[in-house]
Amino acid sequence: MTIRTLVYDDDRVEPRENADTESLRAARTATGTTWIRASDVTDDELGRLSAAFDLHPLEIEDVRGNVSPKVELFPEHTFVLVKTAQLRGGETTFEEEIRDQPVGLFFGHDWIVTVAIEETGAVETVWERIRREEPRLVQRDADFTAYRVLDAIVDEYFTVLDEIGRDIETVEDGIVDDPDTETLEILNSLRRELLSIRRIVWPTRDAVSVLARGDADHVQASTEKYFRDVYDHLVQHVELVETYRDLASGARDIYLNTLSQSTNEVMKRLTVVATIILPLTFVVGVYGMNFGDGAYNMPELGWRFGYPAVLLGMALTATVMLRYFRTEGWL
Repeated sequence: MTIRTLVYDDDRVEPRENADTESLRAARTATGTTWIRASDVTDDELGRLSAAFDLHPLEIEDVRGNVSPKVELFPEHTFVLVKTAQLRGGETTFEEEIRDQPVGLFFGHDWIVTVAIEETGAVETVWERIRREEPRLVQRDADFTAYRVLDAIVDEYFTVLDEIGRDIETVEDGIVDDPDTETLEILNSLRRELLSIRRIVWPTRDAVSVLARGDADHVQASTEKYFRDVYDHLVQHVELVETYRDLASGARDIYLNTLSQSTNEVMKRLTVVATIILPLTFVVGVYGMNFGDGAYNMPELGWRFGYPAVLLGMALTATVMLRYFRTEGWL
């Protein structure tokens, strides 16, 4: 469990310890901007955070539950729920799958609280920039810090989509050359990944649009343009997801068509073989009736050259049929 505090303004960046609700309230009222970063926290610690910053219990429940990204506006603060997305090895298979984690951002005019189930790389990156006293961050208010955290999380979506795009290109190259059952499994896995990222990107875009159009009282007019930039990135993500879904569906159709064409080629060759064998089987059947020394004598049975003549006739029949099939382009 981890609860960390930074108090920063133009002149300083001051880490603080948080032991109880009173310490958290003192940090909230400190001069400058206060950032409380919580991860892997207990219910008791979440209760202290809620009491110190007047957070609604349902907000905390949303962070701990698997709900869609959203924005909720309160008189004292703005609540933003987003999700990180990373490609990791599956728990039951060796294939990669998208693992998401909810991150809750609560921010007022001079404070911000971030709550995550586990440590999050995007939040860590912005935190370290403030610790290094990056002027662009420490000279801004809490809404700008919230923007930087959102921007870092959304940038991770690009990484995931780029990797999915490369996988789709690899599959497309291999479909025509060597279509097999593994190719279909990879395509189905990619379709599941795209569905997972779609469930994250679409509601996140709608949530950020609330911040970008100035509906939140705790987002300054000077910061709205930055949230609009994040919104534009999410629009690109949505377009990429839909494009990749179309490509994956097209690749799947190509695979099925290629497989069907390969099956048709095999069936055509088997049909040619069966067609050639059919008249030969007829001839063999006729001469297998063994009529002789009786009323229905077959004169060929007593002919000295009957056997070689039948074999020659069968060979000529097969040759003529093969030439015909090649002329028609069936072979």
